[in-house]
Amino acid sequence: MSPRWHWDFEDQRRGPAHRPSRASAVERERRVRVRRRRAAAAVVILAVLALILAVASGSSHPRATPRAGARVSTRRAKASPRPVPEDDQNGAVASVLGYTPFVKEGSARAREIALTFDDGPGPYTPRVLDVLERLHVHATFFEIGAMLRYFSASTVRELGDGDVIGDHTETHPEMARLSAHDQREELFEQIARIELLDGPRPVLFRPPYGSYDATTMRELHALHLLMVLWSVDTEDYLQPGVPVIVQRALAGAHPGAIILMHDAGGTRTQTIEALPTIIRDLRARGFRLVTVPQLLRDDPPPPGQALPSNLSGD
Repeated sequence: MSPRWHWDFEDQRRGPAHRPSRASAVERERRVRVRRRRAAAAVVILAVLALILAVASGSSHPRATPRAGARVSTRRAKASPRPVPEDDQNGAVASVLGYTPFVKEGSARAREIALTFDDGPGPYTPRVLDVLERLHVHATFFEIGAMLRYFSASTVRELGDGDVIGDHTETHPEMARLSAHDQREELFEQIARIELLDGPRPVLFRPPYGSYDATTMRELHALHLLMVLWSVDTEDYLQPGVPVIVQRALAGAHPGAIILMHDAGGTRTQTIEALPTIIRDLRARGFRLVTVPQLLRDDPPPPGQALPSNLSGD
């Protein structure tokens, strides 16, 4: 039987959380270790094969010209604004973590807004990326580790575009319903998958359904993850219609805003159709569209903010 994916996470916002027994948790940990060893071995084998092919290609075609696709990628990179270097991004996040464990918006000192997308990668992610690339926008994607088994090509594309990848857990549970051990596994497994793709270690986390508790905050502190909430929720996962998604995004726009949308977790054609209008209208208002780390660098949140209660309604 071929593997299948489950990508309608947002259609089950109030489904019961799974509580594994101690025995199943041990078995899961054993499987995780086996997967990591296999994945590491596969990476080594692929690296060796790539080196052999590169050497062979270089010796037989020393003056070969780049492929057409490579030329297109080069032009795209030159046309897009240069993203903030990774060291600067990590430094901005570390600076904010020094005085607060979360962020939901900036201080409104800079006319910058961060577009963020949850639940990917998925079958609609390439079309979201088509829009972002065409309009030269860098965004922040909070990704589910399990989805990388099927759609990792989109994550690689995001990294190449200069987008930022955040942790959205391994399987998209309500974190406040899990034990400390299971919360840690949900966080760490997603991080491991991104690193196996040769991506930078995620330093941002967004809780599925806005669900978190004191245990979540302790695990985030141990892993040096900053929790990123939002100031504008388009609720595009409900598929309310393109005009509604556009209206919600624009109505909540203000300097330092963090806008929540989705590139997966269900049908995302409305989000894709709304995105160009949102981007153009925000720019017409004088806003610069940036990643969350760049927003933190240019417009960090004020100190002393109270942590909101669990946003999932529990």
